[in-house]
Amino acid sequence: MGRVTSGDTSKGKQLFNEKCASCHTLADAKSQGTIGPNLDDAFSSDKAQGFSEQTMADIVRGQIAYADPEGPMTPNLVVGSDADSVSLYIAKCAGNPTCGVTAATNAPPPTTTTGGGPAAAPNGKQVFASAGCGSCHTLKAAGATGTVGPNLDAAKPAESLVETQVTNGGGVMPAFKNTLTPAQIKAVAQFVSSNAGK
Repeated sequence: MGRVTSGDTSKGKQLFNEKCASCHTLADAKSQGTIGPNLDDAFSSDKAQGFSEQTMADIVRGQIAYADPEGPMTPNLVVGSDADSVSLYIAKCAGNPTCGVTAATNAPPPTTTTGGGPAAAPNGKQVFASAGCGSCHTLKAAGATGTVGPNLDAAKPAESLVETQVTNGGGVMPAFKNTLTPAQIKAVAQFVSSNAGK
């Protein structure tokens, strides 16, 4: 793996929130995942010893590319320039809860209202993707092949079970009650339960 020579830390923060935050703790991203290493702890001593951001970015990039297929982290969860951007973001912000990087945002999906009525309900497939569920779970309908958590196609969980699990977490799965709205949790639960195994 070569050196990380370019990347966008704002894009890196966005991708970290989508793909990595459910498994890793990083104060700047307000993530508290416990499946993978706490990235603040992992790099704070390196920063104190004067390691360059370049060196730390190269280390992270290698971890992304060469994750153990038998381990909890899916190899190449992000690739190419996206992996470079995530690596630069982690190197810059690990151990620095106010590093000043603002996450890039995708254009929000259009919401349709009719005559002043309520906005459309959240799209469960979009919530599944943006919350990073696919980094841990397999669900064909979402194009997800994660292997950390249960294979949702095989488990075919009931909507009520998915809603409870997403809300409260359990095992290695974090709780999403403070990061997703009740409507988003309901939408992703409906999406999973109606598409699992299809």
